[in-house]
Amino acid sequence: MTYSAPAARNRNHVLEDVAWRWVGFGLLVAVLLALDLLVFHRHDRVPSLRESAGWTVFWCGLAAAFNALVWWRLGREAGTDFLTGYVIEWSLSMDNVFVFAVIFRFFQVPPRFQYRVLFWGILGAIVLRLVFVLAGTQLIHRFDWVLPLFGLLLVYAAIRLVWQSGSEVHPEKSLVLRAARRLLPVSQGNHAQHGHAFFVREAGQLSITPLFLVLLVMESTDVLFAVDSVPAVFGITLDPFIVFSSNIFAVLGLRALYFLLAGVMRIFVYLHYGLAAVLAFVGANMIADFFLTSSGTHLIATWAKLLVIAALLGLAIAASMMANREETRD
Repeated sequence: MTYSAPAARNRNHVLEDVAWRWVGFGLLVAVLLALDLLVFHRHDRVPSLRESAGWTVFWCGLAAAFNALVWWRLGREAGTDFLTGYVIEWSLSMDNVFVFAVIFRFFQVPPRFQYRVLFWGILGAIVLRLVFVLAGTQLIHRFDWVLPLFGLLLVYAAIRLVWQSGSEVHPEKSLVLRAARRLLPVSQGNHAQHGHAFFVREAGQLSITPLFLVLLVMESTDVLFAVDSVPAVFGITLDPFIVFSSNIFAVLGLRALYFLLAGVMRIFVYLHYGLAAVLAFVGANMIADFFLTSSGTHLIATWAKLLVIAALLGLAIAASMMANREETRD
């Protein structure tokens, strides 16, 4: 295919704008992670509830500011897509909190070391989501029939979430944990002896610490989260930058959210039903869009999807609060 000179210049300008968009976002994330690890959380300690609430507000505010930038630079549709994707990812990250709490409790990780494990776990999650987003984009561009399969995957994930909440995860059954213990030298010391180190030398041999096993299990469970969360945003938009950036902003705030909610997640007894309803709704829309609409169009507008998702989550949270109030009263 040949392009006229003006068309070629315009195409090159678009490609350059997209490239700078990805590079700029990558630099922003790198700076935020560096400041977090090297400045704000250099020392191992347990964040207070007030501090965790402050950081949660900070990450949500940063996502809102980025949303405004997307709205300004890329238009209202892209801005609405980002907001909807972020709400979905932020909501699904609450289920991650359940799982992280179970993993830390199983391995008896002291609270002061948990933030460091979460940091490196989230760094791995960022790389994993980038791979998933790029691979998913290529699959969709090559085979558009992948979209209803993604929708079926989300419906299946919704059914699984109804019957199995995050509190029912069993880290001791992890294949990654079994393989690591069998194939890698594991140190004999405990968390108190090794601190936040992932590798130590024992008898002249480099060994992994129990904390590194925690990280491996956490990264392996994040694969399952990514399988659910990335297709969920593809159900809102096919723009890989919007899918990735909305995912990453939700992931960046996950550590603060964990320390804010880990101790009170038992209150949200019906939250997993709300999350399941969101996954089923997005998945069903992906299937309907493929079979009932023309390419690139949606049966339900994104802003309407956002309202439905917010209503489903609001109902689940309200029902949980009412149930907890009745239990406390009894």
